[in-house]
Amino acid sequence: MTDLTHLDAEGRARMVDVGGKPPMHRTAIAVGTLVAAPATLDRLLAGDLPKGEAVAVARVAGIQAAKRCDALIPLCHTLPLDAASIDFERRDPDRLAVIATAVVTARTGVEMEALTGASVALLTLWDMAKGVDPDLRIEDVRLIEKRKEPTA
Repeated sequence: MTDLTHLDAEGRARMVDVGGKPPMHRTAIAVGTLVAAPATLDRLLAGDLPKGEAVAVARVAGIQAAKRCDALIPLCHTLPLDAASIDFERRDPDRLAVIATAVVTARTGVEMEALTGASVALLTLWDMAKGVDPDLRIEDVRLIEKRKEPTA
């Protein structure tokens, strides 16, 4: 069995020391799906929900969550993101994909920031639409891409 990098010699949780690794340009993309009645998604995308413009609020919430991932996930490093974005894509009449991209030049990956951004954006959409659709679901939050390249 391989050593777990988040445990010290006594088995206690610890933050991994990445100080010896070279900085790399890193990108991670995560996606998740909001499943709702087609009429709910029509209203959501039109900005016609009782709580307001869900897409705008979810975009800001997702970006803020990606920026503050270290405050939410205890062993994550604090990363100065170069960029974070949240995009929305209607994939079926009842499915809205939330795509979160996080970019950083750092010694450690940015996957958790992308996953956190997608998750919080989805939770925000759910919160804003729950009053008009009690059958909302969040599905399939996952990392779909990660890249790293040496810095120039």
